[in-house]
Parts: sequence; C-alpha cells; structure tokens
Amino acid sequence: MTIAIYHNPDCGTSRNTLAMIRQSGEEPEVIEYLKNPPSRARLAELIAALGLTPRELLREKGTAYAELGLGDPKWTDDELIDFMLAHPILINRPVVVTPLGTKLCRPSEVVLEVLPNPNIGTFTKEDGEVVTAPLRRA
Repeated sequence: MTIAIYHNPDCGTSRNTLAMIRQSGEEPEVIEYLKNPPSRARLAELIAALGLTPRELLREKGTAYAELGLGDPKWTDDELIDFMLAHPILINRPVVVTPLGTKLCRPSEVVLEVLPNPNIGTFTKEDGEVVTAPLRRA
C-alpha cells in the first residue's frame, strides 16, 4: 500500500501528520515539496483529488502571498498554480495521498480519515495536544 505525504519538515503540523502515519504502521513516501516541487500536472491532480480550488490550497502565513497580491480575485486558477510552482511555499501542507483518498491535513488528525489503519491509539502532538484515534471504520 502506498501512502505519500507532501511534507515540510519545518512545519509542526506536517511533522505531527507524518508521525501519525508512522504510528499507524505505515512508512510513507515523504516528498519534501520545497526541495522537489510537484509538476504542473501533478499539482493539478492533487488539487482535483482534494476537491479544492487552487485558491483554497494557497498558504498565506509565512509566504509571499501578500506581497504578490494573491488575495486579489483577478488571478485565474492557472495563474495561481503558476505562483505555487514558482513559489512552492505557497502550497499549503501537509497533503497526504492514500488509497482511501487525498487530504490537506490541517489539523494533522485529519490524516486519520484516509489511513488504512486509523487506530493509532493515543497520540500526543508536539504542542502537547492529545489525539485519541477513533475506532476502526466499519
């Protein structure tokens, strides 16, 4: 079973999500998207699989979002994708792809919705918040 995470190791949410995947018994493909950005086609596939618009996948905090004027509705979806490809930090993270679906895992426990084994027991996030995994899906 293949699980992939578009990961930023400097992001606590991304680190927590990766740790939850590993606690579920899976070792995912870890794609550090800032070092290895997705192709245009792959980014478009991810956006479609997420059920989001490119604008909804944009990250504002800690990026050039404001200075690039990306809040302006004049930008088309294709133009927003161009910005994300030119500045991968604009891609919100972490995005997790599993055979059960693709999710933007904010907050990190959203990953449990697409893990084959969501029964990870009790997990403590880096900030001390405790997550108790739900019982196995029927």
